[in-house]
Amino acid sequence: MTKRRTFLKNTSLLGLTPLIPNFNLLNINDKVKTAHIGVGGMGKSDLNDIASHKNVEVFALCDVDNKALIEAGKLFPNAKLFKDYREMLKNIHDEIDAVIVSTPDHTHAPASIMAMNLNKHVYCQKPLTHHVSEARKMKKLAEEKNLITQMGIQVHSFYDYKLATLLIKSGIIGKVSTVRAWCPKNWGYDGPAPIGEDSIPNSLDWNLWLGTAKERPYKEKIYHPGMWRKIVDFGCGTLGDMGVHIFDTPYNALELDVPITIKNKCRKPNNFGFPEKNYVEYVFPGTKYTTDTLTWIWEDGKGSPRKHKDLKLPNGDKLPLQGAMFMGEKGKLLLPHFMELPKLIVNNKYMDFDVSKFVKNGDLSEIPVRDYGKESHLHYHQFIDACLGKDECTAPFSYSSRLTETILLGVIAGRFPGKTLHWDNSKAKFEEDEANIYLDSTYRDF
Repeated sequence: MTKRRTFLKNTSLLGLTPLIPNFNLLNINDKVKTAHIGVGGMGKSDLNDIASHKNVEVFALCDVDNKALIEAGKLFPNAKLFKDYREMLKNIHDEIDAVIVSTPDHTHAPASIMAMNLNKHVYCQKPLTHHVSEARKMKKLAEEKNLITQMGIQVHSFYDYKLATLLIKSGIIGKVSTVRAWCPKNWGYDGPAPIGEDSIPNSLDWNLWLGTAKERPYKEKIYHPGMWRKIVDFGCGTLGDMGVHIFDTPYNALELDVPITIKNKCRKPNNFGFPEKNYVEYVFPGTKYTTDTLTWIWEDGKGSPRKHKDLKLPNGDKLPLQGAMFMGEKGKLLLPHFMELPKLIVNNKYMDFDVSKFVKNGDLSEIPVRDYGKESHLHYHQFIDACLGKDECTAPFSYSSRLTETILLGVIAGRFPGKTLHWDNSKAKFEEDEANIYLDSTYRDF
């Protein structure tokens, strides 16, 4: 039995203890007691947004870095403090209702799976998992246990993205044949792997930070709190970070499933960092909102996107720094990322569109929200309200696992530059056997 299987078996056994699942049994006036895994950086932001809901009681905080843990503890002095999420969940599982996972990507699945096996609702940051196999397992587990789940793609609940989704589904540009998405950010690393070893900070438990990942020497400013997103054993590169946000609206609006083929034009793999520039081509099976198949182009890194007729704007306008363009039978829809309204383009002219029917149906607020601060908490509050039985999550694991799988397939394609990989959705395997080893990894005992 592999170490990974041992870990999953042990966390599954926890789910056999005599617990009463919370599910939707909370009363509206009750407090949702939350436990937070990872409370520094994005985790601190997640903590504050979750805690801003009037029905939340922050019950426990966990972080492998004592500095982050102490700082968060000052904000919530009544919360219990832990540095090992496994100990936290074992000790307080019968006192909490929901778990918030805000760790580096490689710990998303191990922590979330343990929490779900203990029948806890889970809010997990994006991308949902580090590996395709984990995404499928989390989807299956959440559905089997009927748990409330949400992936942390906050803009999913923002006005601009909801509007773009409604416009596409209304048929404003007809059936969509191509989507182009881009981000000039660089969460890649083309340099050599670091050599040597640095002293581990007194505040950091390096073993717990590594978690299920393979052991290695600590290097200052490389892993924590440095550039872990750029490293293949811990993050998912620019595609896994920004791609989840920018893919989300087109993926949702067009009701896509996972792709048929994937090709990534990038530099050769160095087995340490992700490529600094990626050009990924996906082909998806068609839906009622697309042509027979849909082509999706993703570009990231400095200088993205390259010039293309599909991306030409009226009046010689410049493209937004990052965003997505839908190409349809009747025109194009540009969706900047973020906090900008979508733009309808027909015959190389901007066109107005009427949103009154969306407002009348209750799908949109009457006035566009242009304040990030007023929208930032919406996705989190939706999760808490769903735990209370007052709402439904719009990015549950049933949806976000498929979006994550799609993203991760593009990441894997970066291991085989310029080669078209063929994905079998029913078998969850590539036709190319050499690519299948990257769908999973062995978990380290720690």
